[in-house]
Amino acid sequence: MQFHPLEMGIEVSGRAVYSTLVGLNNLRLPKEKDLLGFTNSETGIIALDLDKWYSQEIWLKVFEMIAVMYGDAILFKIGFAIPDNAEFPILPESMENAIKTIDVAYHLNHKKNGEIMYDKDTGNMQEGIGHYGCKKIEGYNLIIAECTNPYPCSFDKGILTAMAKKIKGNAIAIHDESKPCRKNGAESCTYIISW
Repeated sequence: MQFHPLEMGIEVSGRAVYSTLVGLNNLRLPKEKDLLGFTNSETGIIALDLDKWYSQEIWLKVFEMIAVMYGDAILFKIGFAIPDNAEFPILPESMENAIKTIDVAYHLNHKKNGEIMYDKDTGNMQEGIGHYGCKKIEGYNLIIAECTNPYPCSFDKGILTAMAKKIKGNAIAIHDESKPCRKNGAESCTYIISW
């Protein structure tokens, strides 16, 4: 279900928070909305420490506020900006590996019990925030990506689209309407990436 942490106590990197807020670009926030301390309520300017870690629970409330104020199109735009602004491993050449990289980057930008949730040296990934799945359909230019995480559906579609377009400019990601959706309380959303 979107906007609700899978586990309490998870933290999000300041760089990931910043990269998300960059996706808001020039939107003017109402004066009374300071996005729960992440922006200055007088100026609307981003006010955070890039090297600090922030509560995922509060950060998800910010996403919910953005969803209410601006809707799915802005959530998609924010997600689309993530691969250019958040910490990501080196972009692989294949579509399948590029989509798999999203899950690695996702875990690199979250902490559990004070530890980054992906160890670059061992490749070990901690559980607790869900995943960005990737299943290549052999013989076709298709990938099925099942996303089980607490972030908004349209945000994930933006991330998947941006990563796919980095590999093939004509790539698209569509939400599989025949599958459950986090907007409706499900645990996951499924996207079809084609190129």
